[in-house]
Amino acid sequence: MTDAGSRSRGRRSKSKTEAVKSGKISEQLEAGLIYKYERLKEEIRSAETALVAFSGGIDSSLLLRVASDVLGKRATAVIVDSPLFSRQEIKAARRLAADLKVELKTVQINSLEIPGVAKNTDKRCYYCKFSLFSRLKELASEMGLNRVLEGSNLDDAADYRPGRRALKELGVYSPLAEAGLTKAEIRCLARYLGLPNWNKPQTACLASRIPYGQPLDRAILEKIEKGEEIIRQLGFSQVRLRHHGEIARIEIDPKEFLLWFKPGISEKVVADLKKLGYRYITLDLDGYRAGSLNPPHN
Repeated sequence: MTDAGSRSRGRRSKSKTEAVKSGKISEQLEAGLIYKYERLKEEIRSAETALVAFSGGIDSSLLLRVASDVLGKRATAVIVDSPLFSRQEIKAARRLAADLKVELKTVQINSLEIPGVAKNTDKRCYYCKFSLFSRLKELASEMGLNRVLEGSNLDDAADYRPGRRALKELGVYSPLAEAGLTKAEIRCLARYLGLPNWNKPQTACLASRIPYGQPLDRAILEKIEKGEEIIRQLGFSQVRLRHHGEIARIEIDPKEFLLWFKPGISEKVVADLKKLGYRYITLDLDGYRAGSLNPPHN
């Protein structure tokens, strides 16, 4: 009787372990998040075949991972190579897609050729997203894929995001938002699923460092990327170099202010940024905040 009971418990334990591995249940996730995870899978499954817009950020990484789990080879990842996107971020995205063993295609789009983007109006994001996702919808149609999926989440509705209008107009689907997932929940799920970038700092296109109304050009975008990399290599995790002509206004996580004031750190930043052409280097005492150049949003 004892042996039979042990075998029975063993089978149940094995079954439970397999269920946890398959994502059907979890001893690590709260019930509400398990429900959202299952809903996310259903939202993606309903597409049957999909093109996943992939940037390498945590949102699109989770979306791609779950799409790959649910749809297998019926999901294709596409990364957009544009002057507005960091070279380092594109390289990291390609590495992650390779780790996930997902087919990855690259689409070249020169967003600076779009007047509404190059002029850098407060609707820049709308014009950029409309152009980008129009091309992705064309590609999805050429490949015979039913839907284009992208990684907006529930929190994005509270921010100034004119690009969301373009997504709606084009019928691009946002499964993370549809499943009700917040940024914090996305990080929790990504960690549970073993994604290496689950705690990656939030990223945004390089144009977000330039005040609206100041025209964009490739040289300025490259200058910003080089400047942020200089700062990041000194140990700072979250960095924004806001470009104000001759002035570089630096935003970092307030928790890392002490690092800034360590001997030699600020001096090196100042010297290296001046070599890039900045005349004045300032540290924003409010610290990093997403969309600090955005207009007020109600």
